[in-house]
Amino acid sequence: MSTRELLRIEQLPVYQNKMFDTVESARACPRGDVVLAQDGASGLVANVAFDATLLQYDESYQNEQGHSGVFRSHLDEVVAVLARHFRTAQILEIGCGKGDFLARLRSEGYEARGVDPAYEGDSPYIVKAAFAPGLGLTGDAVVLRHVLEHIPDPYAFLDIARRANGGAGLVYIEVPCLDWILQRKAWFDVFYEHVNYFRLDDFRRLFARVIDAGHVFGGQYIYVVADLASLRDPASPALPQPPALAPLEDFFGSIDRCLALLRHDRQRVIWGAAAKGVTFAHHLGLRGEPLDFAIDINPAKQGRFLAVSALPVLAPSTALSRLQPGASIVVMNSNYLDEIERSAGPAFHYVALDQT
Repeated sequence: MSTRELLRIEQLPVYQNKMFDTVESARACPRGDVVLAQDGASGLVANVAFDATLLQYDESYQNEQGHSGVFRSHLDEVVAVLARHFRTAQILEIGCGKGDFLARLRSEGYEARGVDPAYEGDSPYIVKAAFAPGLGLTGDAVVLRHVLEHIPDPYAFLDIARRANGGAGLVYIEVPCLDWILQRKAWFDVFYEHVNYFRLDDFRRLFARVIDAGHVFGGQYIYVVADLASLRDPASPALPQPPALAPLEDFFGSIDRCLALLRHDRQRVIWGAAAKGVTFAHHLGLRGEPLDFAIDINPAKQGRFLAVSALPVLAPSTALSRLQPGASIVVMNSNYLDEIERSAGPAFHYVALDQT
C-alpha cells in the first residue's frame, strides 16, 4: 500500500545531540532531508528519506537531561509507572545513554542492566554496544526510553527484542508524541535523528495487549507498558484500516511569531542546547537571524558547539555574566520556563518557543 507525504524539510542537521569541539567541525556536520510520510497499511509515520549511514552514535552524543529538577520530576513519574507494573527486579534498558536512569533504577532496588554505544563509563552493568541478540542480554522487563524513534524499522526491532528476550516479558516504551507535534505545529520537534513519529494508537496496533498508556512531560511524550508476547505486525490486513493523516499546512508559522517577540536591538540567546535548540538555531540561521550563544546546564555541552549553526554553548553562570539587561532568552521547552526564570532572574525578556 502506498504512503502519503505529510511534510518535507530539506537539509536539516543530522545530529541534534552530538556536540562539536570546534566551529569548523560543527559547520561540517552532515545534513539530510526529512520527508514525513504515513504508511497506508500500518498507519505509522516515518521519514522515508532517512539514511542511517549519515549517523554514528558515540561518546560525543550528549542527551542526558537529569541535571534539571524539572526533568528529574519527570523521571520520578516514569519510575512510578514502572513500579506499578514491573514486579520483578530484572530490567534490561536498551539505549541507556550515559547510564543515569539505569543508576536510578538500581537505586530503587531493580537488578537493572543496560546497553548503549554512546556509554562513556566503566559500569559492569552496562555494555557499550548497539543492542543485538548475540549479546545475551535479557530481562523480565525491557525499558526503551527515547530509543524507538531512532530505529528505522520499529516493528522489526521490537521483534528482535522480543525474540532475544525469550518471547516474553513486559516492555516500557517512551517516545515523543506526534499528536502534540501536530496540534502545536511544532516544527522544532521534527529532527533528522527521529526516523519515526508515534501516536498512542500506533502502539495499540503494534501490541494486542497494552497494559497501560498515557502522556507524560506536559503531554510532549507518550508511554506504553505492553506485553512483548503480544507484538504484531501493524500492517496486518487483519487489523482495521488506519485513519489517514492530512498533510501539514502552515507548519512554520510560529517562527515568524517568535521572531516578532524578540528584542532585535538586544542580545538574543537560547536556553537549551539539545534537539530543539539545534533545530531552532538552524532555522533562524536560514532566515539570516543570528543568535549570540546557547545556554545549557549540562557540563558535557559547555564550551562546545551546536551542529551546523556552530552556536557556542555556555554555562549559565558564564552566560548570565555576559547578558545585558533586557536581552531575549528563548526557552526551548516551556516545561523548564519557571526553573530558568528562577535561575536567571527578572532582568531578561523570556520567550517560550512552544508557546508562540
